[in-house]
Amino acid sequence: MKDRNFLDTVMDFEQQLESMQEQFNALKHFVAHMMEEHQTLQTENMHLRKRLEELLSHEKQTQQGKKKDVALDIGEGYDNLARLYHEGFHVCHVHFGSSRKGEDCLFCLSFLNKENS
Repeated sequence: MKDRNFLDTVMDFEQQLESMQEQFNALKHFVAHMMEEHQTLQTENMHLRKRLEELLSHEKQTQQGKKKDVALDIGEGYDNLARLYHEGFHVCHVHFGSSRKGEDCLFCLSFLNKENS
């Protein structure tokens, strides 16, 4: 009877080992699959980062170009306002467009100095 019990115990242990071996193989396959997916995602991430850098660089160049255009436009507008002031008209928000009658206006001068800075 004891021998039979011992044999059953050994057979149960063998089944447990086989079950553990199957679980271990499944785990190895899962880890291999996860490593492949990780590598794929790393590669895709690298490509996306490069693309983002390209887009940001292009956007920065575009914005710098627009800033230059805006700076030119502001200069032209300032010149027009300064010309109107010297022709004898107010350019301040208080009396815009009305005649200065030869007197200097502190509001206009302040405004023109702000635009110039």
